[in-house]
Amino acid sequence: MGKIRVAIAGVGNCASSLVQGVHYYGNAPDADAAGGIGLLHPELGGYRPGDIDFVAAIDIDQRKVGRPLHEAIFAPPNNTKVFFDKFRTDNVQVVMGSVLDGVAEHMQNYPPEHRFVVAGRPQPSQAQIERLLRDSGAEILMNYLPVGSQKATEFYAEACLAAGVSLINCIPVFIVSDPAWGERFRQAGIPCVGDDVKAQIGATIVHRVLTRLFQERGAKIDATYQLNIGGNTDFLNMLAQNRLGSKRISKTQAVQSQLDVPLPPDQVHIGPSDYVPWQKDNKVCFCRIEGRGFGGVPLNLELRLSVEDSPNSAGETVDAIRCIKLARQRGQAGPLIGVSAYTMKHPPSQYPDYEALRMMNEFIAGNGHPTLPDPAYQLARPKAKKTHQPAE
Repeated sequence: MGKIRVAIAGVGNCASSLVQGVHYYGNAPDADAAGGIGLLHPELGGYRPGDIDFVAAIDIDQRKVGRPLHEAIFAPPNNTKVFFDKFRTDNVQVVMGSVLDGVAEHMQNYPPEHRFVVAGRPQPSQAQIERLLRDSGAEILMNYLPVGSQKATEFYAEACLAAGVSLINCIPVFIVSDPAWGERFRQAGIPCVGDDVKAQIGATIVHRVLTRLFQERGAKIDATYQLNIGGNTDFLNMLAQNRLGSKRISKTQAVQSQLDVPLPPDQVHIGPSDYVPWQKDNKVCFCRIEGRGFGGVPLNLELRLSVEDSPNSAGETVDAIRCIKLARQRGQAGPLIGVSAYTMKHPPSQYPDYEALRMMNEFIAGNGHPTLPDPAYQLARPKAKKTHQPAE
């Protein structure tokens, strides 16, 4: 089947987990890897994770730029779990990226081991990034920039459009879910997936499933919150409230979309809460749902979820990459609706996760409607009058 040639923008914890995982499953060093434990699709459209080939990497940290990818993914401030390091990628050297709005000013108040240290190298133009993508033969660019990197994400999205490269946008900057951007990718003949990766078993997916459970069992939700804390650079970056606008929208709408009547804005609170350095890449979620059941009798649900944040996201991106490859082979273009709905928090169209999975599997099989919402897939539920708009 050949290789899937992937470039990375942002060699942080999520990139580290993805690169480790591709080599872990590709080398099958133990029974779990050989058996595909942790993969929804050990094989997808004829491709296995080991068929993913990293051909270019971009970062702005002086401890990563100029180093081979297999070293850079373990350099500070990365602090995710090392679960496989028996590989080398000497053919891929991390190159300097364009900083733009990719670094929050407040991070400079923290020790270097916790934050980005910008390399004192010339920053590339968009034309230089386009050339890098073309020369590397990249088919897909993974966007792993920090939350709030609006200008930087648009910079790399433009490079993708110019170079004919697909974008998988793993952060809550709205590109794939923005109709104007989505149409530009469609017109360019390029498939894309986004926005804001949904973890394999993470806070948002668990919250969505529980929200759906209340509704499908006839219970009424009155209020809910989801509070998250962690110790990676993502949580440090998100201490800046001015970088959190799209993140809160993404996570809140992901949950609100599961309700016929969204909750009033003052009855739902979802988002990152604090940075605890010693937690490193461990993310702890505290979730509470207050509701009423039969007879209007109150019932409350409280959940504590602890996960290693970055490997949790790689479980979805490894499928998104292979789906993009299939779309490129088929000549399909624009946002992949079902794939985005299943793997991302803020896709172009929201569906219950079981429905999104069905859509994605139909796409993998070569059926369904991969790039445009189809009325046949709209939620089969009563059209309730909405008294409140989704929280922004």
